[in-house]
Amino acid sequence: MDHQINIHEAKTQMSKLIERAQGGEEFIIAKAGKPVARIVPLAKTKRTLGILNGKIRIPEDFNAPLPEAVLADFEGRG
Repeated sequence: MDHQINIHEAKTQMSKLIERAQGGEEFIIAKAGKPVARIVPLAKTKRTLGILNGKIRIPEDFNAPLPEAVLADFEGRG
């Protein structure tokens, strides 16, 4: 359930509101009684490391210097 609070309260209680949002609560911020913004907890995402393992090949010359013609183009000399 959303809790509606006024802007002044939100400003003075922001730290507490954020802590409560981390616990799953949502808040509507109102100006002159009209809703204008919402504080909601961010969805937690699960990161999977190594998902592209074996699907990408980095060539041996990856860090080799660029050919002079390509380097000149990048530097605006070409």
